[in-house]
Amino acid sequence: MADSDTLDALKVAFTYMPQPIEVNRFTHGDDAARIHEHITFVRETLLSLGIDPDEVAGEINPDSSPNSCY
Repeated sequence: MADSDTLDALKVAFTYMPQPIEVNRFTHGDDAARIHEHITFVRETLLSLGIDPDEVAGEINPDSSPNSCY
């Protein structure tokens, strides 16, 4: 299991990764497939640690995240 500092670093780095929809051959050329693999790897790692990747940005930057509607 990752220590707290390592996990926090992973969360911060994940918040700066592009969203999968932002990555395509037009914007990233031949690297698009590799970047998708990296994004998937990090998302799966967070999930395996019991962390919802879709909630990470709000946890790291609560002031710049939209309010939940539910």
